[in-house]
Amino acid sequence: MKLEELAEISALIRQHVGSIVVGQAETVDMMLIALFSRGHILLEGPPGTAKTLVARAFSKVLGLEYNRIQFTPDLMPGDILGANIFDFRANAFHLTRGPIFSELLLADEINRTPPKTQAALLEAMQERSVTIDGKTHVLSDHFMVVATQNPIEQQGTYPLPEAQLDRFLIKHIVGYPDQGSEVNIVREHGQRGPSTKEQMNELSAILSSQQLEMAVRTVANVRLADDVAEYIVALVRGSRETAAFSVGASPRAGAMIAAATRARAALDGREYAIPDDVKALILPTLRHRVVMSPTAEIEGTSSDEALQNLLSTIAAPR
Repeated sequence: MKLEELAEISALIRQHVGSIVVGQAETVDMMLIALFSRGHILLEGPPGTAKTLVARAFSKVLGLEYNRIQFTPDLMPGDILGANIFDFRANAFHLTRGPIFSELLLADEINRTPPKTQAALLEAMQERSVTIDGKTHVLSDHFMVVATQNPIEQQGTYPLPEAQLDRFLIKHIVGYPDQGSEVNIVREHGQRGPSTKEQMNELSAILSSQQLEMAVRTVANVRLADDVAEYIVALVRGSRETAAFSVGASPRAGAMIAAATRARAALDGREYAIPDDVKALILPTLRHRVVMSPTAEIEGTSSDEALQNLLSTIAAPR
C-alpha cells in the first residue's frame, strides 16, 4: 500500500467516526496511531466525553470484531478469558470463549476491577494469545485493547499495576470539546431522534482485514534515521536520570515510541520520521510509564510537566 492510499483511508476513517463522535479528532488520531503500530490505548477522561462511543464507532468503521467488558469489582479472570466447561453429552470439555476473543476489546472503566482480574489481560496485550488450563489460544494479529478510566471518581477504583500500564502504547487524556463542537453536539444529539444507535447502524466497514494488514506493513517500512532513534533512546534514558521520577521508562517504551513515531509520520504522508514526531508523542507514550518521586509529588509537579522539562533539556537532532 502506498502512503497516499493510507492517507485516504485514514481521512475516511476520521470522517466516518466524526459523523458519530463530535469534537474528538485528536482521540481518533491517537487510536489510528495505536492501531497501525499494533499497540493498545488507554483513554482517561471525565464521564460523558464519548470514550466508549468513539471505540464503538472506530471498530464499526474498521470492520473489527468488537467486544466490550464492563469492569466491576466482582469481575473474575474467567469472565474475560472464558473457561473449559464439561459437556456431558459429548463426554468432553468444551471451551466457552470469553469476550477477549475479539479484535477490538473495549475494557470499560478498567480501574474498577482488582489487579488480579486486570492481570488477565497481560498475556493477551503482549503476546496476543491467552492460556486457559495450560492450553494457549492465539488471538487475531489485529487484537487491540481500548481501555477507559475515569480520573475523577476514586472510590471503588484500583490503580493499574506498572506492568499493565507499560503494555499500553498510548495514554490519551480525553478532554472536553471546544465550544463550537459542544454546540454541534447539543444540536445533533439534544433531541429524540435519530438516536446514536440508529446512527451507529448506518456505519459500515471501509477497510478489509487485508487492507489493514497492508497499512500496518506500510507504517513499519517508514524510515527511522539513526539520529532520530538515538533521540528516542536519549529521552527514554533521560527519564531514568530525572530527579522528578523515581522510576523511568523501560527499553520496551523506546521500541514502542519508535513504532508510534513511524505511524505518525505515515499519517502525515511522509516516508521518514522526524524529531517533531517524537516530540508530539512523548507525553502520550511516557506519561503512564514514569513514576513520580515523593519530592515531585509534594511540590505538585505532574508527569506531563516533568516530561516537558525533559524535552527542553535534551537537544533534538536537526
